[in-house]
Amino acid sequence: MSIRSVAFLVNPSRPEAISAAGELAPLLFSAGFSLYTISDIDIEGIKKVAAVDLPEIELAVVLGGDGTILRAAEVTLTRKIPLLGINLGNVGFLAEVDRPTIKAIAQSIIDKSYVSENRMVLQFEIERGGKVVSDGWALNEVTVERDATTMVELFVEIDRRPLSHWGCDGVICSTPTGSTAYAFSAGGPVLWPEIEALVLLPISAHALFARPMVVSPKSEIIITVESSAALLSADALRKTPLQLGDRVIITRDERTIKLSHVSSTLFTDRLVAKFKLPVEGWRGE
Repeated sequence: MSIRSVAFLVNPSRPEAISAAGELAPLLFSAGFSLYTISDIDIEGIKKVAAVDLPEIELAVVLGGDGTILRAAEVTLTRKIPLLGINLGNVGFLAEVDRPTIKAIAQSIIDKSYVSENRMVLQFEIERGGKVVSDGWALNEVTVERDATTMVELFVEIDRRPLSHWGCDGVICSTPTGSTAYAFSAGGPVLWPEIEALVLLPISAHALFARPMVVSPKSEIIITVESSAALLSADALRKTPLQLGDRVIITRDERTIKLSHVSSTLFTDRLVAKFKLPVEGWRGE
């Protein structure tokens, strides 16, 4: 009988996350699991390793907020394994709506009864002088933004056709998952996760037309830097300085992130819980 392995990715700055990991680990040990972590935590029996040395695992359990889940996605994307985000009090859009009991979490891992869904991922390339000098990906959004106190000048094309030139604080291209993150804060629309589309919107643009747009996931979005300093940000985690004349080419990635929950939850319920929307008096089931 082969030994099953799981990775714990824990926000070390949140005591409740460390405590939950300490409660969950013995339940999985007793079921014959090997446990690993790349987080800066010390819990008896959990082997701490570097990300590159993480062995084959069947699941990544994330104990923390949406930021911790985005960092965990760096591990799960290339390994094509489910990412199970556990809510620790603050309702986000990637973790559970309601916090399940530690016993329920353990049982769902042991039984493999957690529910998974595929989330769209963006890929990007940075062209400089006709050559690709960098590339990467994002689960939430790719942003080209100012890297100084003054606005950045950006020229945007969609499917190799000109769209607009903006003097602005930046331009966001987000997935449906990212539509409730930075893009939402900048005034973009909320997309349900199963929608196949991208959101494109300028930030604080000095222009008559600067509305958020919903773009086909088959489209290619090109952002050219026409000022001296700019910065590319992928999920606010991976950042690359840009130069005058750089072209950022954004498309849908062929890969997906497999986001999991202990129990199935409708996105509508998640939206209501996050923003405490007024639904009192609803008489449905």
